[in-house]
Amino acid sequence: MSDPPSELMLFAAGFGSRMQPLTIDLPKPLIHVAGQSLLDRTLALAHDAEISKVVVNTHYLGHKIRNHLQGRPVKVIHEPEILDTGGGLKNAKALFKEATVFTSNGDAVWSGPNPFSTLALQWRNDYDALLLCAPVNQIDGRSPPGDFSVSEGGKVTRGGDWVYLGIQIIRLDTLDEIGAKAFSLNVVWDQLMDRGTLRVAHYSGQWCDIGKPENVALGVKVLGQADV
Repeated sequence: MSDPPSELMLFAAGFGSRMQPLTIDLPKPLIHVAGQSLLDRTLALAHDAEISKVVVNTHYLGHKIRNHLQGRPVKVIHEPEILDTGGGLKNAKALFKEATVFTSNGDAVWSGPNPFSTLALQWRNDYDALLLCAPVNQIDGRSPPGDFSVSEGGKVTRGGDWVYLGIQIIRLDTLDEIGAKAFSLNVVWDQLMDRGTLRVAHYSGQWCDIGKPENVALGVKVLGQADV
């Protein structure tokens, strides 16, 4: 049985340190690739996938993100301190109505099937989390090695050729066992790998990590249009 979520946590609180000097006075989600900000690209994909609620967290230069989103049907929450991905999601947990949510790092560009729709089609209710991944030789802006290995039976382990593409579906109650206020979702994934309830969905399109200034040009190439 499959009941994919219709709510999204979009992480936008980081410092974007690897993107300097572009992020000296601009938060990373507002960096433009081919004429559109990374944030707006992710929101457009979410809208096309019929995601009905989006929560965006902010920290570094958060007022610029809030101003950018003013008047849109998006809930913006500001974190006075960095909580990392797990802590940020846990902090926002009460804002969601569903037991599962999408999360997105929002720092990449995509060419191909909608990544949120791809996850929704592959979600199963007996999973605790489903990570969208692709082999490292299929993507741009990321050098080997990958993040995970996947067995023929679907078991996920650390190390290997599969790269996490920054979008997942996760059960919110998986955060309950973590007592820390600030923590990475990697902590949760490690627990789920031990239980055998972490799964990987293969993305068949192209993806580019906008993690360094020079990757903006790579992203434009992936999108197949000129930057403006």
